[in-house]
Amino acid sequence: GMNAISLKGRSVLGLQDFTAGEIERILEVAAQMKKIVLSDNKKRDFLKGKSIVTVFSEASTRTRSSFELAGKYLGADVINITKSSMTKGESMRDTLLTVSAMGVDAVIIRDSSEGAALFASKVMSPKVKVPVVINAGDGGHQHPTQTLTDLMTIRRRMGRLDDLNIGLC
Repeated sequence: GMNAISLKGRSVLGLQDFTAGEIERILEVAAQMKKIVLSDNKKRDFLKGKSIVTVFSEASTRTRSSFELAGKYLGADVINITKSSMTKGESMRDTLLTVSAMGVDAVIIRDSSEGAALFASKVMSPKVKVPVVINAGDGGHQHPTQTLTDLMTIRRRMGRLDDLNIGLC
């Protein structure tokens, strides 16, 4: 059934890589997580022992804070790398290689250049381990986590996701 769907180890570069069933599963879990976030006890240990790095070369306080809090709520250790903390002349590639060498479990990337998340997923060294990459927006290209948030809202308001006409303004 639906619960058999496993997304373990999957990167989220864009939603075209996911089936409708997988997206439904993500939204189901998100609804459960929302209840936890709104409860008095937000701390869970689902990601205990895991490390997450957010690499934001583009300022986005809401998105970065959301990921940081989510990681902490789930018990992961989270650190943030921003454009200002990337040393002079250090490219995104250098930053990603450093992050990869640290053995982190997940990298959440926000960058103004299209395809940055795909680039990140390819550049990190498999010698240590390749972290899961989550695209938190790559320019005018894709923002799959924002899309999932929008789908969650539509599903909550309309009761379904299929057979709808949606206008984007």
